Amino acid sequence: MGKYVDGYVIPIVQDKLEEYQKMAELAGSVWKEHGALEYIECAGDDLEQKELVSFKKLTDAGENETVIFAWIVFESKEHRDRVNQAVMADPRLASSMNPDSHPFDCKRMAYGGFKTIVSF
Repeated sequence: MGKYVDGYVIPIVQDKLEEYQKMAELAGSVWKEHGALEYIECAGDDLEQKELVSFKKLTDAGENETVIFAWIVFESKEHRDRVNQAVMADPRLASSMNPDSHPFDCKRMAYGGFKTIVSF
């Protein structure tokens, strides 16, 4: 059985990227401490695609925005559920659970759980 991945894409104003990175560093350490196998957050760098749908177009990101592309790897969906439950109860992330405290618009965040179909 393959690993399970939670993935998300978030448009974010460039000026808030440093604030977001600090939040993500704390979140990543908490997820790893509670058992996530990997925690990766990436900020868009080369997003201007002409022949394909760009992440900026996909997220309707404005000129002053970039896109966060991120994923968390787990052993299985059940493992993901256990880890996420522990993370959501962790007091270190309590303030970041309030959508008004995020440096991005939560309503524009795309999120989903994915079963692995190919892995090397």
